[in-house]
Amino acid sequence: MHQRTHKWQILHGRLLMPDHIIPDGSVWVENGRIVAVHTGEVRWPGADTYDARGCYVSPGFIDIHVHGGGGHDFMDGTPEAFHSIARLHARHGTTSMLPTTLTADTQGILDTIDAYEAASRQPTGGARFLGLHLEGPYFALAQRGAQDPKHIRDPDPAEYLRILSHSQSIRRWSVAPERTGAIEFGRILTARGILPSMAHTDAHYDEALEAFENGYTLLTHFYSAMSGVTRRNAFRYAGVIEAGYLHDALDVEIIADGVHLPAPLLKLICKIKGPDRIALVTDAMRGAGMPEGPSILGHREQGLPVIIEDGVAKLPDRSSFAGSVATADRLVRTMIQLAGCPLADAVRMITATPARILGVDDRIGYLKAGYEADIVLFDEDIRIQDTMIEGHIYT
Repeated sequence: MHQRTHKWQILHGRLLMPDHIIPDGSVWVENGRIVAVHTGEVRWPGADTYDARGCYVSPGFIDIHVHGGGGHDFMDGTPEAFHSIARLHARHGTTSMLPTTLTADTQGILDTIDAYEAASRQPTGGARFLGLHLEGPYFALAQRGAQDPKHIRDPDPAEYLRILSHSQSIRRWSVAPERTGAIEFGRILTARGILPSMAHTDAHYDEALEAFENGYTLLTHFYSAMSGVTRRNAFRYAGVIEAGYLHDALDVEIIADGVHLPAPLLKLICKIKGPDRIALVTDAMRGAGMPEGPSILGHREQGLPVIIEDGVAKLPDRSSFAGSVATADRLVRTMIQLAGCPLADAVRMITATPARILGVDDRIGYLKAGYEADIVLFDEDIRIQDTMIEGHIYT
């Protein structure tokens, strides 16, 4: 980490604005916030200078679904794991994130929440935490993916009200909306300001529509562990994927690592949904930033053995993907190179759009005066040069 200073001027950068690029701009930062954004070289007397040397200057990347990285998983349940993951992803441009759980028993979820609370009381040394994302345990067994089947169950008010009363840090909860009690659960989450998201689901179209009308406005890792067109008694029925396309107000998140979704699907999603409804997420497990080979999904002692190869985590029998090892810079690169997205659109999908989904777009996600100084600098190949978080520069 560079020495901290209260006053920065970033000069000679290509500034990524929501709908255009300023080819040579200046950004002034003071006490952790952006003070001004200028076209051209506008110097600020008394400020320390960061010469961007023509690099792109972007709002910090926001990852709303991430499990781990650098050899650690949030389910390890220690502040050290939380901080190590935050540092690893900051080096790849992530300035804020939602630490995400896996399906577990009640005590396992509470232990992870306690670890989050402890970790949040200390500086992370990397990406900031925006709250917790609970993924499961209320899923469709047939769409569990690599989630542990012994913990999958229906939403139980006795359980989830206990969890909700345990902490105010939960910002999002991923649920299969067709599970018994899931619609009422969605209403409760929405009333508490928590985002319900459809995930690991076998819901048909009408069930997805009912869920949407009761607060489920986001689709977790679109396409992955999710129903599409099915056939019953010779008749075809639309699923959650089709609901995602047909309803403009439904947001989708995608694991844009180039493996979970091939180029044609990435292009289709962009064509139909557009950058304002797509959030790029890593969904990264502990193998992110680590060499290929054996790894563990979830808790270090109780998790699922996996193997990392071909840029993704797989079950040991290679029958299914078991998680992503992506970092945020890879997501942006993939959207440009595979999906053919303009740079500004690719960046919007990991800055302004996730900020809006979480309701924090009044303070992060843009290069704007008054916003927090979460800034990423990268070159033409989306190689991160520096990451600034609340005005502190990390390399």
